[in-house]
Amino acid sequence: MFHVVHREDQRKGKIASVEFEGEPYGAGVSFFLGNLQPGKGPGLHQHPYAETCIVFSGKAAMVIGGEEVVAGAGDIVVIGPKTPHRFTATGNEPLNMVAIHHTARFIIEPLSE
Repeated sequence: MFHVVHREDQRKGKIASVEFEGEPYGAGVSFFLGNLQPGKGPGLHQHPYAETCIVFSGKAAMVIGGEEVVAGAGDIVVIGPKTPHRFTATGNEPLNMVAIHHTARFIIEPLSE
């Protein structure tokens, strides 16, 4: 069994250029593929599963579990389950990043700052 999800069939997200949930395809992962302009990013939230972010270009100013970190091109950031986090694209270029959710369906719990 296999699936090809062609570009024209890929779902767009609020801030992500691609929002892929794996469940309909038998995949145990989901992901957001972002191309965010500086100043854009999600507010504080958490998930009951781990999330792995891979930065391809640009920079992400992140707050993870109350700690501030800047991730740039080539960096991989692993966020544990139930860890509050947020990020904002910073600098002069768009942030190209994939956020891999270790689940077949997104579960996003918004949090107050």
